[in-house]
Amino acid sequence: MEGKPLDESAVTRGAPPAATTRRARWIAVLAVIVVLALAAQGIWSRRDAHASLERDAEHAARLAVEVVHPEKSSAALDLVLPGNVQAYLDTPIYARTNGYLRKWYADIGSHVKAGQLLAEIDTPEVDDQLRAARADVTNAEANYALAKTTADRWTDMLKTKSVSKQETDEKVGDMLAKKGTLDAARFNVARLEKTQSFQKVYAPFDGIVTARNVDVGALIDAGSAGGPAKELFHVAQADRLRVYVNVPQAYSQQIHSGEGAYLTLTETPGKHYPGSVARTSGAVDPTQRTMLVEVSVDNRNGDLLPGAYAQVHFALSSQATPYTLPGNTLLFRPDGVKVATVDEQQRVRLVKVSLGTDYGTRVAIASGLAGNEQVILNPQDSIVDGAPVRIMQAKAEGAAQPASGAASGAANAQAAAG
Repeated sequence: MEGKPLDESAVTRGAPPAATTRRARWIAVLAVIVVLALAAQGIWSRRDAHASLERDAEHAARLAVEVVHPEKSSAALDLVLPGNVQAYLDTPIYARTNGYLRKWYADIGSHVKAGQLLAEIDTPEVDDQLRAARADVTNAEANYALAKTTADRWTDMLKTKSVSKQETDEKVGDMLAKKGTLDAARFNVARLEKTQSFQKVYAPFDGIVTARNVDVGALIDAGSAGGPAKELFHVAQADRLRVYVNVPQAYSQQIHSGEGAYLTLTETPGKHYPGSVARTSGAVDPTQRTMLVEVSVDNRNGDLLPGAYAQVHFALSSQATPYTLPGNTLLFRPDGVKVATVDEQQRVRLVKVSLGTDYGTRVAIASGLAGNEQVILNPQDSIVDGAPVRIMQAKAEGAAQPASGAASGAANAQAAAG
């Protein structure tokens, strides 16, 4: 028995070695770690998803707004006002004698020169009166010649005491009376000759015939004789135009004679017609609170028509009002005008401002802004101080660019219109 060898397999089955025990232990530990990691990952994922959901809900709950920054105007601002275009000279042509229209030589749209014949009037009554007046002159001349000869003769006889002084004075007085009658007859002839000259109607200046109200055979009355005056023609000089604008009192101090201006028309967008301020009334109408301004425009090319409606653009200085904002940023509250700004915490801050000049698309801010604020465009009337908001970056940048262009002055406004 002592010399019989041991069975190794039996020894292994009866007592496992230490290496096998350690391997099993590590497997169990790894399994526990994997289970704990999976559990932790699940918990963390659910927590992160919940936090993300809360952030998304809070972001969606914030009011989305577009913002602009106050613009400091470095150039003149464009003031746009309606204007009435009128011809530099605009005259109705009336008759100065009675009769019938014999012929007309210019119709509507005709370009006429100063002194050009427009029409002829047949005046038989005036012709007869002139002939009768000339006959009266002939008769008065004969009477005067006889009275003068008689007065001269009696004056000579008075020197020799052949006649009395009383009779001589009577003859001299008769001569003077005949002289007065002759003068009156001559003045009557001159008057009728001038009246007869009105048979021909002439253009008073270079221009365009804008109306012809009579035709051949029409009864013509001198001036307003027999009823309301009826004009024969209407002539306008349109190579230079007057444009009248009513400037509100707020801008009246900034409009001066000689300053530049330009016109735009709805029917020709993008085209500018240059002009200059010819004169101002120098006073504010107490009823309308506006000052009348006349703008002179060169129209030798005939692009503008008298009587048209136009938009007149004035370049105004902006030195007194450093910042401007679009008109759709203002909030009118009982305690004053305010703007809604966004602070660093993305919350609304209502800022009270004082308004300056209204330039139409933009309003000058006299005080209340530092220039670095983010001002909300189109704020809701119900917006309150401290409300959370979120800025729409892309749209805000796109919205701020046109605003900046509008504030840069008349030149950029023209480019935008173009």
